[in-house]
Amino acid sequence: MALIMSDVDRFEAARPRLEAIAYRLLGSASEAEDAVQETFLRWQAADTERIEVLEAWLTKVLTNICLNVLTSARARRETYVGAWLPEPLLAGDPMLGPADTAEQRDSVSYAVLVLLERLSPNERAVYVLREAFGYPHREIAEILGISEAASQQIHHRAKKHVADGRARTEIDEAAARRIVEEFLAAATSGRTEPLVRLLTQDAVSVGDGGGKVPARAKAFEGALAVAKFLRGLFKPSEAKRAHIGGAAEIHVAIANGGPAVVAVVDGRVVGITCLEVTADGIAAVRSQVNPDKLVRATGQWAAEDHGRAPLVVL
Repeated sequence: MALIMSDVDRFEAARPRLEAIAYRLLGSASEAEDAVQETFLRWQAADTERIEVLEAWLTKVLTNICLNVLTSARARRETYVGAWLPEPLLAGDPMLGPADTAEQRDSVSYAVLVLLERLSPNERAVYVLREAFGYPHREIAEILGISEAASQQIHHRAKKHVADGRARTEIDEAAARRIVEEFLAAATSGRTEPLVRLLTQDAVSVGDGGGKVPARAKAFEGALAVAKFLRGLFKPSEAKRAHIGGAAEIHVAIANGGPAVVAVVDGRVVGITCLEVTADGIAAVRSQVNPDKLVRATGQWAAEDHGRAPLVVL
């Protein structure tokens, strides 16, 4: 019995790192938890005395479970209602993982998680293991069952795809708060002009309702179209309150390391809007309103003392 408890303790010590890897690979907290739990079950069934390097064994098992999930997820998302967006995580969530380097912070940003959806499962795995967790190509090759040269080539290709898709901008918490405050002031002004000034010319806005909450299937494109949509979105109405179960308190937050707007009704997070900010302005407004993808955020929100009144009540 002592050996079993020791094995459990060893796995639990590794769980935070495994969850952080799985979340980056899958873009879903619930799927990441399931993948880590499946890894635990395989760990329990294994002859642990014959496992020489625990971290390597667990990472290999987890990564291959995630690759299977990613492969099947591609088919599932073809039938998903509307746009599919990753599950956002609020600041302080341990599943966000390490944030010591710019590469680690970038790898879990909402913009990069969206871009990672365009990569093949192998490209995504190599990118995450290398960029976020610093695994050498020799170990990545062993994990994926490929050659070291192939790992290097895949990493180069994946990194280029991600770099081509965005302009990296580091933003501290104070700057993020100012950006969100300015965004909300413009969005609730009832006019499009203040919003247009904040947006890039080719700005996009997209929402994920998962077929459970109304969200336009096609993205709005261009500053004027996005501004008109946001003006209507942030206009209070009794119909909206009836649909979400009450008045929504709108808060400034940090999600996936970037500026975000959080809508809360009676302690329940009903929406998280992540803003992608570049040197030229806000390039993307991505709203997650699928309730299935807000469960973890609601728990995180409830566990913290926010200390500030909402900026707006809609």
